[in-house]
Amino acid sequence: MKQIAVIAAVVWVLSFSHAAADEKTFTKPADRDKCPVCGMFVVKYPDWVAEVAFKDGSYAVFDGPKDLFKFLLDLKQYAPGKRQSDIDRVFVTDYYAVSHIDGRSAFYVLGSDVYGPMGKELIPFARESDAREFLKDHGATRILHFNDITPAVVKELD
Repeated sequence: MKQIAVIAAVVWVLSFSHAAADEKTFTKPADRDKCPVCGMFVVKYPDWVAEVAFKDGSYAVFDGPKDLFKFLLDLKQYAPGKRQSDIDRVFVTDYYAVSHIDGRSAFYVLGSDVYGPMGKELIPFARESDAREFLKDHGATRILHFNDITPAVVKELD
């Protein structure tokens, strides 16, 4: 019985260590970090901040999802030398929870009466039910997934 407890403890410690090593977390913007698209200091907009983290450890932070998508859709202009395959993770800030979520699995509400630091904005949510509620409450037009956001969609926001 004692051996089973020891084995279980070792497995638990190893699984915890492995999870901690693999954990991919949001990098809090530094005071000097500027949005590479518009040049605004990102730290001023913690409720809207978004981030792209690259496999080489570098990252870019944004004052909102709209500029994040402008960046992602034109890496050649904003991050010369980087490719889509260099991207490790994408974070956005959930509008209701004000917490950092996976940008690739988020639900984005378009066409609402809520504006971000740069005006019209894609409003991100972790849960589809929150996105639907927000859509109804704020006169929005539609909910999009990450891969549905194209240059034409972003242009609607400018």
